[in-house]
Amino acid sequence: MILEFFVTLVMRTVLSVILLVSLGACDRGSDEAGQEFADGEMQEEGETIESGQGMVGKLDISQRGTAMVDTSFQAPDGSPVQLSDFTGKPLLVNIWATWCAPCIVEMPMLDTLAAREKDRLKVLVVSQDIQGTEKVVPFFERGNFQELEPYVDPENGLSFGFGSGLMPTTVLYDAQGKEVWRVIGAMDWDGAKAAALLEDTLSEG
Repeated sequence: MILEFFVTLVMRTVLSVILLVSLGACDRGSDEAGQEFADGEMQEEGETIESGQGMVGKLDISQRGTAMVDTSFQAPDGSPVQLSDFTGKPLLVNIWATWCAPCIVEMPMLDTLAAREKDRLKVLVVSQDIQGTEKVVPFFERGNFQELEPYVDPENGLSFGFGSGLMPTTVLYDAQGKEVWRVIGAMDWDGAKAAALLEDTLSEG
């Protein structure tokens, strides 16, 4: 009977985590710096709205001005890199995984954004799959992305460094490597809200 109770508890915990990930939502308590939005439309503080595609995220500016996470991850050629290697123009860092449904929905939009703004912005997508290139390279081959490259972080250093506890998480840094804002959960990167949020930083260049 004790074993049955333990198994039931574990199963409920796993299902709860899967539900949170699949919705792209994040419960961060009463963060006053956050705003909920969906499909590019800003919502009232604390209101969570799920669109038809499940594009629900939270804008967080509480860490504005902080330095880049200094953990190491792997470039497409297998060499070690850090976020600081990309300073010089604004950098949008997205941590994702092949098993994360809202992450996969975001990828084509991030690729379009990367192609459209490549002169003003570097878009870096870093997989947190523990299997690394074994999972990520086939995904990229199927996706046929124009600009995105398969960076991997099998040790989850960026995930721990960002401290969001949920994917996708996307962080914007300015050209000097200082955080501007982050989005915890999924977002419509083709939408008007994303364009407005990015423009304030991109226009400074």
